[in-house]
Amino acid sequence: MTGATRILLPGPAHTRRHAAAFARALRRLPKDAHLVIALEGELGTGKTSWVRALLRSLGWSGPVRSPTYTLVEPYELDGRRFLHMDLYRLADPGELEYLGIRDQDAPGTVWLVEWPERARGELPRPDLSLTFRHRDSGRELTLETASPLGSRLKARMQGDPECD
Repeated sequence: MTGATRILLPGPAHTRRHAAAFARALRRLPKDAHLVIALEGELGTGKTSWVRALLRSLGWSGPVRSPTYTLVEPYELDGRRFLHMDLYRLADPGELEYLGIRDQDAPGTVWLVEWPERARGELPRPDLSLTFRHRDSGRELTLETASPLGSRLKARMQGDPECD
């Protein structure tokens, strides 16, 4: 992957502000853009919290559940379909087929995939990878682009003070 950027997130408020900045950049992409975002990191590093903040920033007012047991939680908002996936419980990448993810995929779909390594070979290549790590009392986020669309999104985020 190319274009890695590291961002310190000293506390939950920083995570929420970064997700809000990401939402602003996402709004500037065409509504029919298909985007795959890989969310990587150990348990408790803030992946689900970041997704929750992203969806809230886009206007979702209902509950944002962790898809640990359902594996997929869909959201329709901001003219897009968001599929929040938590693949931690997959025993085999082939199990992804039983979720019917490909049937739900369409232009304007944004895949937010926690534990993408559990479905290696079954998922499309991510446009962006966000890797969360514990750092002191906070987190470090590494953002890597892997496609022209991912690079466009990252470029649209640059200059936003919440992303620095």
